[in-house]
Amino acid sequence: MQLTVSHLTVAFGEGADQVQAIDDVSFETREAEFLTIIGPSGCGKSTLLRTIAGLVPARAGTVCKRPAPADRNEHILLVFQEDSVFPWLTVVENAAFGLKMQGVPRAEREQRALALLDRFGLGGRGIAYKHQLSPGMKQRVAVIRCFLSNPAIMLMDEPFGALDAQTRLALQQELLALWEQSHQTVIFVTHDIEEALLLSDRILVLKGPPATIVDELDVPFGRPREMNLPIEERFLDLKRHIWTRVERTSTVGY
Repeated sequence: MQLTVSHLTVAFGEGADQVQAIDDVSFETREAEFLTIIGPSGCGKSTLLRTIAGLVPARAGTVCKRPAPADRNEHILLVFQEDSVFPWLTVVENAAFGLKMQGVPRAEREQRALALLDRFGLGGRGIAYKHQLSPGMKQRVAVIRCFLSNPAIMLMDEPFGALDAQTRLALQQELLALWEQSHQTVIFVTHDIEEALLLSDRILVLKGPPATIVDELDVPFGRPREMNLPIEERFLDLKRHIWTRVERTSTVGY
């Protein structure tokens, strides 16, 4: 599935109390693309993602879906930055929850979940509950659950933003490894320029509020990305360019 976002406008409140969060945003996704939306805190990135997911109504504009491949579900799934692990389910039940909603038999969904849990360092945690997990483990479970659900498009709202640097780097690498196998379309929100460059095929730079697109860049680095890429001059040049665009638009808002 591909998305076409056309002249999207979002506002909260009415009359004199109305606050505009998104102003006339338009873009299209490409097939199997890792697209990142970056901008300063409070510029409207999360609101844009939630509007695409259908959680926030638009005042104007459209989000149009083009048909998904036959092996994909038609739905769009959102991975939040906040903890989204269900406390009443075990790790394996959390990971397999999307498969359960699709009617996949228990034995099959647990087998598929356990395979990914083992791959991502949670092989011995299948029967654990939320309170027994670190923040990084919880985010692993959330990402695995989303990939197992096989959505047409994955929306990821700063899923690693609250993690320490070492855990964040490890999860970035795990996310890329999984994505490079599945080739799902991902729209990823972050305010971290280095994270955007390490993960993305293309980057949209926002200013706001209200959120508007001020730049679009194709990331010129091949895959897989080398570990020493962030210290290369070409990487640093592009990072400086994006930083300049973000710094000029930085403001305080929603």
